Amino acid sequence: MIESTPEMVRGVYERTRKNLATVRARLNRPLTLAEKILFGHLDDPKGQELEAGKAYLQLRPDRVAMQDATAQMALLQFMQAGKPEVAVPSTVHCDHLIQARTGALNDTNAASIENKEVYDFLSSVSAKYGIGFWKPSSGIIHQVVLENYAFPGGLMVGTDSHTPNAGGLGMAAVGVGGADAVDVMAGFSWEVLQPKLIGVKLVGELNGWAAPKDVILKLLGILTVKGGTNRIVEYFGPGARALSCTGKATITNMGAELGATTSVFPYDAAMERYLRGTERAAIADVANEYADLLAADAEVEANPEKFYDQVIEIDLSTLEPHVVGPHTPDLARPVSELKKAAMEEGYPLNLTSALIGSCTNSSYEDLTRAADLAKQAADAGVKAKAKLWISPGSDQIFETIKRDGQMAAFEGMGGVVLSNSCGPCIGQWKREDIQKGTKNSIITSFNRNFRARNDSNPETFAFIASPEIVLAFGLAGRLDFDPMSDEIDGVKLQAPAKAPDLPAQGFVKAFGGYQAPAADGASVEVAVSPTSERLQLLAAFAAPKADEYAEMPLLVKTKGKTTTDHISPAGPWLRFRGHLDRISDNMLTGAINAFSGDAGVAKNAFSGEVGAVPAVARDYKARGLKWVVVGDENYGEGSSREHAAMSPRFLGAGAIIVRSFARIHETNLKKQGVLPLTFKDAADYEKVREGDRVSLQDVFAIAPGKPVVAVLHHADGSTESIELKHTCNAEQIAWFKAGSALNILRGN
Repeated sequence: MIESTPEMVRGVYERTRKNLATVRARLNRPLTLAEKILFGHLDDPKGQELEAGKAYLQLRPDRVAMQDATAQMALLQFMQAGKPEVAVPSTVHCDHLIQARTGALNDTNAASIENKEVYDFLSSVSAKYGIGFWKPSSGIIHQVVLENYAFPGGLMVGTDSHTPNAGGLGMAAVGVGGADAVDVMAGFSWEVLQPKLIGVKLVGELNGWAAPKDVILKLLGILTVKGGTNRIVEYFGPGARALSCTGKATITNMGAELGATTSVFPYDAAMERYLRGTERAAIADVANEYADLLAADAEVEANPEKFYDQVIEIDLSTLEPHVVGPHTPDLARPVSELKKAAMEEGYPLNLTSALIGSCTNSSYEDLTRAADLAKQAADAGVKAKAKLWISPGSDQIFETIKRDGQMAAFEGMGGVVLSNSCGPCIGQWKREDIQKGTKNSIITSFNRNFRARNDSNPETFAFIASPEIVLAFGLAGRLDFDPMSDEIDGVKLQAPAKAPDLPAQGFVKAFGGYQAPAADGASVEVAVSPTSERLQLLAAFAAPKADEYAEMPLLVKTKGKTTTDHISPAGPWLRFRGHLDRISDNMLTGAINAFSGDAGVAKNAFSGEVGAVPAVARDYKARGLKWVVVGDENYGEGSSREHAAMSPRFLGAGAIIVRSFARIHETNLKKQGVLPLTFKDAADYEKVREGDRVSLQDVFAIAPGKPVVAVLHHADGSTESIELKHTCNAEQIAWFKAGSALNILRGN
């Protein structure tokens, strides 16, 4: 069963109620919504340790969702688990591999030819193991999940960091690496550090130019990209109830940019309306029966400071539209301050492209508000000064805006409507108007804006705003513009009219891109050519030996942002996501070497020559040596891509030692058998020198809560000892000693 049926949802609620009765007897206090969902999905509600920030929860998720780039490695791992079919409803969505070039039809046709081998693999492996398969251009994973599978009070894991999008429909949806998804699909519990809780109280109501996107952009300015790490952001208050379901989804989607485990809103009338509008009235009826499970206890909203670790209040009535960037999503300011910032910082003022849509902002409401501005401009004879690109979120959205006129409004101002896929948001943009190395600015309604993310050009300055603000800036063509006060060619745009969250005529249903699994999966053949450069069957990682952790060469010390985009870049490398050996040639090629300031290079400890990081790593591996990477704050921020952990493991990483980790990446390293360690004293980062070798003393005596002692062997013959921390529990230490979590899973 792939669908979230009323019977399945009722079963989830009944199990949740039973579990919560046990937990309430233990805790004897009111519960937040996040706690209700997590504790309601506990594998062992009687015996589970419960302590936020310390306990590792064993949970039973209701669903798994995978996108095509990460699904390849996840399913290659699942094939090793020896299971005949998945244990929970699971789906694969082909949204990442379509490159944006000229428009929806041409781009989809080209991708179907170029990626045929991968699509055939994903289609066949899905058919064999009972997985629902959404074909290319059927929609972006998160929008399709929201339209078809998400339900209030559910728990889902997904192999994409923006899986929390489903929190807009009251679901605790968490981005994970493929190995975590494999555990769930194989029928095992899923482990996560019990998150602390941030409560965001929303009051008032949005008006004028302000949009749901501005809520999360403002919050990013408050909390920064690591302020939500190992925390759940729970929204509540009258302002939360004033937002549409898809507006809520925009906010929870970008909780990933806070580093949050997930974000969630309580069930309300807007969610009920969306369920009924997407032909899931029966699920809405069930949710109404169990509404007490789908919101925090009344005492929590009345006295939030008693139940959340941090409380933030945002008044929607006074919220001004925001623009964030460049290069990081937490560089936030109101739109009225952008002009000054652009002038002072020397940002390129000319906007070369404006891009709207993506998994974050492609709802009917979003596109209708943006289309309102396009129509205003057309009526006034104003032409767009920047190129406009539109990425609809699903086939359903595409067909509905085609029927209702929004698409015509965009195309009428020269906009290019792309396929229902991620496209430029994740770097799948064949951009031909700007040469690499040319300084320029773009503005998007996407979620991330790291250097080179959208177009592989590190000199592109990317800014993020709501779809309507993006379209207004696209019309103006300049950063030194304020749509609330400035004119374009003598015309002042008016704030877009309030848009409906659901189309008056209903959505145009579109299921042509869905493929159900085979009735008899055992008869389906999954073929992977041994000569393929796109796909490669996995071999088990060898268990480590204690002596391998003595005098490991320092591969590279990275400085500043080292996101998963820096560790395992996407763009042209997406084609190799199913081939571990081939994609490992991109490892750390975007990371900045702390000693030289150059990207993607390291000095070979044996030859003394400077070369590409992957080549140096392969040399060490050929010598039978494990190696170490040292990194800065929030190492592994960004996408959930586990290739950023699997490539280091494949090329011989023994440990990654950093000032701090992003949550998903730290977990991915543990799953693959790489030790993620942090400096007990962050200042010890400065003690690491070029040419160092690192010994981890008594590494096989590692224990929960016990520091690891590292000895730095400097090139001048001197040594220094430093203490390192880790967050490994007993089970995760067993993964390390076995060589990977999959090695243990395979043995069960």
